Amino acid sequence: MRDGDNCFPNGSNLSPLSRIIVTPALSYILWQTFTHPERQTMIDSRTAPYAALVLRLALGILFLAHAGLKIFVFTPAGTAGFFASLGLPGWFAYVTILWELAGAVALILGIWPRLAAITVIPILLGAIFTVHGAAGFFFNNPNGGWEFPAFWIVGLIVLALTGDGALALRPTFGRK
Repeated sequence: MRDGDNCFPNGSNLSPLSRIIVTPALSYILWQTFTHPERQTMIDSRTAPYAALVLRLALGILFLAHAGLKIFVFTPAGTAGFFASLGLPGWFAYVTILWELAGAVALILGIWPRLAAITVIPILLGAIFTVHGAAGFFFNNPNGGWEFPAFWIVGLIVLALTGDGALALRPTFGRK
């Protein structure tokens, strides 16, 4: 095929089926977009606070579960020993556990959730750079890869950008 040649005998670069489906669909989308400017937003303002609530609760529960893992399964002393094996001070394990618990409670109850979302990101960055990063990307690798903590970070950033969500006890920037 040379430059300028059309793919199909009808003189078009679109297949006949594509011309039947794509052209009208694209025309309809463009018509809806430009004749109804109120529909240009991709966020449904009626359901967005509930979506943020679900995300906030899910992230808070994950932090609560991981703090619980460090307290009840690994034990605080065991977690401190693990931190020491990584070259970190053992006392930093206790700070991390408290930080995870505080972040979990703030996210679940909706106490300054946008701020809480941003302030727990360093915990996950620490997990990536000290443990999970060397294990590769996939979390099912031995020692868990950095896939899951990175996805958590994305969720926290989305929550911080989206807003506090419904039923926040103390919204970050006050009620509107």
